[in-house]
Amino acid sequence: MFSGEFWAYWYYNIPNYVLAAAMYTLLGRFGLSFFVPPDWENYIWRGFLKMTDPIVAAVRFITPLAVPELLLLPIGWLWLLMIRVVFTLVMTIAGLTPPVDALPAGQAGG
Repeated sequence: MFSGEFWAYWYYNIPNYVLAAAMYTLLGRFGLSFFVPPDWENYIWRGFLKMTDPIVAAVRFITPLAVPELLLLPIGWLWLLMIRVVFTLVMTIAGLTPPVDALPAGQAGG
């Protein structure tokens, strides 16, 4: 399923993948929230709620109460983006990210 490169750097790839999945799930819930009622019983909507409610609760804890409930989703996305960027920077500085292979000579764009 995954190449050896994935498992060689699993300590970077798995958290990065989980953070990315959480970010896109928040965006999906935010997008769907414009088209569906909050108490909709559809299994896809319930899945979005179940996966993102813990993130929204954490964001609600650190966000002022003046912020409307709907804006917690993009704010949560921004928090996860910041966490993901800091995680990548720390791992890169520590030399723990997969190497970026250079293109062979003559194959660079332009």
